[in-house]
Amino acid sequence: MTVGVLRETFAGERRVALVPAHVGPLVKAGAAVVLETGAGWEAGFRDQDYAGKGAEIAADAAAVLSRATVLLTVRFAAAAESDAALIGRLQEGAALIGFLEPWKPHDSFARLRDRGVSSFAMELMPRITRAQSMDALSSMANLAGYKAAVMAAASLPKMLPMMMTAAGTIVPARAFIVGVGVAGLQAIATARRLGAVVSAYDVRPAVREQVQSLGARFVEIELDAEDAETSDGYARQMDEDFYRRQRELMTGVLAESDIVITTAAVPGKTAPVLVTRQMVEAMHAGSVIVDLAAERGGNCALTRAGETVQHNGVTILGPLNLASTLARDASQLYSKNITAFLQTIVKDGELAVDGDDEIVAATVVTHARAVPNEETRSRLQL
Repeated sequence: MTVGVLRETFAGERRVALVPAHVGPLVKAGAAVVLETGAGWEAGFRDQDYAGKGAEIAADAAAVLSRATVLLTVRFAAAAESDAALIGRLQEGAALIGFLEPWKPHDSFARLRDRGVSSFAMELMPRITRAQSMDALSSMANLAGYKAAVMAAASLPKMLPMMMTAAGTIVPARAFIVGVGVAGLQAIATARRLGAVVSAYDVRPAVREQVQSLGARFVEIELDAEDAETSDGYARQMDEDFYRRQRELMTGVLAESDIVITTAAVPGKTAPVLVTRQMVEAMHAGSVIVDLAAERGGNCALTRAGETVQHNGVTILGPLNLASTLARDASQLYSKNITAFLQTIVKDGELAVDGDDEIVAATVVTHARAVPNEETRSRLQL
């Protein structure tokens, strides 16, 4: 088995799929590892770091693809708008693992299928105990939650902690976190460490204890949210009437907040609008909104993906791919996730796709010139 790693082609992507620390175990297990030169450079890993662990450095992507029987990527297919030429260089029958964005139709999936490539989407990893070490979405969300709190603190025209001085007392900033998943919990913890008074809200009442365990206040909003969580632990998309009533009840909380961090996203869906223009206009001048759902349309009606918007004195940040801004740590976590998954589909040095394995069944997109999962096949219109 030859494991290949390319330099990422998506604009602004600084992560790498494999770090030097995880090359050694693969080599020890009998695999050859070949990387495109410079693949880890933007994440802080040099070619010689990989070579020192037993990897071979190839001159370009074509040299990697000509040998790789398993390709590890951060972004590929729809996630990277991969072109036909790149897919055409993959070996027939090879395996591909990475973030693939299998939510929307894209011609790359038909090409992968027709080439006989077994492709697996890391964002489809089920949230079960056995797959915790492979949960790349949670790994990246953790970093995004941290960075969101830091960005908010940097943009806010005041300090976060309380400070008592001879010139008077500075009151602590008030932060409100909307959506208490992995990113939200880390945003709470980071804002608290920076000294803010933190409150949080989620449609799932079950997260109350997690919020309180971090020293934050759980905001009570009386809404019927019994069906707000899916069986695999993700937030469920609710109807517009639910979101309308939620916005009405949240307006007062936002008006009292210096920082608002929104993290509400449903995998594969457009993010619900939780903060309207009117709600922004009710906030005081100088306050900051960081919208972590910007890539999926945004939780704030005024968010512009990848931009900073000023409206009525409020700063609205719509960051994209925050994990990539912490490329070294993000790569280390992702590399652990993807190599742990690789071990589940390789037996005795050969690719062994067991359709009865719930992890494999959940993540497989194309295999044996087909799209095995009916739901995925329908989404991709294949």
